[in-house]
Amino acid sequence: MIYELLKPLSVEFLHYVEELPRYSLGKNTFFYNAGEFLEYSNYDIALIGVGDNRGFNNDLLVVDVETIRKEFYRLCPGNWHTKIIDLGDVSPGNTIEDTYFLLEELVADLLKNNVLPVVIGGSQDLTYALYRGVAKLGELINLVSIDSKLHLEIPCDSKAESFMSGIILNEPVRLLNYTNLGFQTYYNTQEEIDLLHSLHFEALRLGELASNIQLCEPYLREADIVSLDLSSIKSSCSGNFSVFNPNGFDGREICSLARYSGYSDRVKIFGVFNYNNNKSEALLIAQILWYYIEGVNCRTNEYPFMARESYTKYIVPVEGVTDFVFYKSDVSGRWWVESTIFNEYQKGTEFVISCSHEDYKLVLSQNIPEKWWRILKRSLL
Repeated sequence: MIYELLKPLSVEFLHYVEELPRYSLGKNTFFYNAGEFLEYSNYDIALIGVGDNRGFNNDLLVVDVETIRKEFYRLCPGNWHTKIIDLGDVSPGNTIEDTYFLLEELVADLLKNNVLPVVIGGSQDLTYALYRGVAKLGELINLVSIDSKLHLEIPCDSKAESFMSGIILNEPVRLLNYTNLGFQTYYNTQEEIDLLHSLHFEALRLGELASNIQLCEPYLREADIVSLDLSSIKSSCSGNFSVFNPNGFDGREICSLARYSGYSDRVKIFGVFNYNNNKSEALLIAQILWYYIEGVNCRTNEYPFMARESYTKYIVPVEGVTDFVFYKSDVSGRWWVESTIFNEYQKGTEFVISCSHEDYKLVLSQNIPEKWWRILKRSLL
């Protein structure tokens, strides 16, 4: 039923795909054309466009996802084994809540059938619908937002500016952790920053990441949902000068974040939001999507944690605290850590968290990363 409510791709667009070279992505993608959809096992990734931009209180602007599709499908696929279907668009409902409901039901149904949704959308409050869709599976959720803003403002007339408040406040709360990558202090009120700290959530400033984008990888490895705000990219790289942004991630950095997201065995949904109907920006979005799918194709199935024999084990005692057991994957070279101090977080069950080689070196020097203390504090809330 929900698939019948989707807006099919236009005849003009399908003709554009027909004219593409045989080696293009467009020739290696299936395009859904209305009716009942039951062939879940034939696909690994589903692209969904959402044109609704009313989260910005802008009833007039409808996002032109077709321009992004044209840029994406003319690219060449990598050495990929994943099968992709484009489901068309979720049309704006009578209210923004109607759009949320359809998107929520759609992503929940896809995830139940082991298909990964990729959402190309309007305003970023659509992230709330993605969160509710994953919540339907009964899981606790780690949400990572690649964004210059925290979106914790309360109260606020704009749903796009305060969507995280809805996630935190609306019952039932299934949010386990929220991490912001790339926030810029001057775009956020002190109240929002204080609230973030009081909830022991994570936020990494743009300046921290600009010198070492690899710091993001362990956070994205733990994510269930990744929500990417295009406003986090500086205008000189995005091509969006209608909403000028002098600072932000560059094109290489944002594509690295997309690849890390796809490479994470845990990420279920990847969303790109706040597109401004700019053709230059459309090309960058196409490349972001390409890198995400490239990452998915490189997954090593290390989540849930594999057999201990697949890792090199390092035990680091910390005086006055406990032993930390680090595992380095023999397959991917990525790091995890296990310790009894994390037991409370999982109520006594075995708990292994993603980390980096830098975390290992820090513990070797008898220092515990601050983010691990925040994990413990969240468990006590």
